[in-house]
Amino acid sequence: MAFLMNQMLSNKLKSFSGGAGGDDGKTGAGGKETAESRGMSREEFEEYQKQLVEEKIQRDKDFATKKAERANLRIALRDKYLLPDSAQDSAISQMAGDDIDLPEELAKMVDEDEEEEESNDSFMNKLQNVDLDALKTKAQSAMTEIKQTAEEKCTVM
Repeated sequence: MAFLMNQMLSNKLKSFSGGAGGDDGKTGAGGKETAESRGMSREEFEEYQKQLVEEKIQRDKDFATKKAERANLRIALRDKYLLPDSAQDSAISQMAGDDIDLPEELAKMVDEDEEEEESNDSFMNKLQNVDLDALKTKAQSAMTEIKQTAEEKCTVM
């Protein structure tokens, strides 16, 4: 039964996909495409192959650039938060050279974080400058005043 199902489905799939799995005589030796399989002249096919190679090179270059940008961002974040360096990110960054900067959107995010941190730092500085002893005595005096007024108003206490 499985053999019968396999035969029926594989024939339908081959016809649906244009016979990609079968040998229709249009591919050359080793299953590679030829000009005839694409319906092109030899010159058109060579131009097509060159274009494919150029597109692949451009994609690889764009990928390497994005990878280096991400590595630079990770390095910047590690520097910012005082985390240990990554040898892999350093290697990627060095391979890309000095041409790679942080992407604009990511740089904006990092700048916003730095601004937030600066505002938090100013709050922390203010908090450190507060005299805790004076604050403690003020709170204690307020509590004693509240107790006294409560005792005066309440006959049970």
